[in-house]
Amino acid sequence: MDEEISTIEEVAKYLRVSERTVYDWAQKGEIPAGKIGTVWRFKKSEIEKWVDERLSSGARLSSPKMTVQIKNILSPDRIIFISQSSKRDALIELSAALSKAPQVKFAKELETEILKREELMSTAIGRGIAIPHARLSSVTDLVMAVGICKNPIQDFQTLDDQSVRLLFMIAAAYNQHSYYLQTLSHLSSKLKDNQLRDKLLSAGDAEEVYKLLIA
Repeated sequence: MDEEISTIEEVAKYLRVSERTVYDWAQKGEIPAGKIGTVWRFKKSEIEKWVDERLSSGARLSSPKMTVQIKNILSPDRIIFISQSSKRDALIELSAALSKAPQVKFAKELETEILKREELMSTAIGRGIAIPHARLSSVTDLVMAVGICKNPIQDFQTLDDQSVRLLFMIAAAYNQHSYYLQTLSHLSSKLKDNQLRDKLLSAGDAEEVYKLLIA
């Protein structure tokens, strides 16, 4: 999608869904699109904004579901206990941990994009959880880092006014939208469990956190 205006075929390839799915979305007004004569056309900037909004809301793309397994995207060395009390400092510390993953090529680029994404819209999803995320062409595959906050972080803009205590940071390749969305959905669903959240917060070390998340 190098051109500003894209075809159904290009958008389908970009989002990794079928051309029929993109056509149906356009017909129903579910994706930003316009017609030139009888042919649908799409603005790259509007498609990217639409994807970002769906990532933030946890909405899914109507594509074949991939199995999300935490053990495939997380390792104990990327689980840290954070003493920071500000959102920015916590995100920078967790970004450094995520940058240890071999799939992340440029640590500073990841940090910059994570902070930029957070400025656009809070990634807090309620229940004391935030899922900061970024897609980068330099990232080779989806990976995650986890931060257990010793001090409640109060400067996330949360809908339920709960301070953030659990951070799940995700970096993905730029074209992994479907897998990205499914990972966010999987995490959101898993973390609705009150007992799991309590166990994560009281865990003594990274190995214990890891075992809880892959169970």
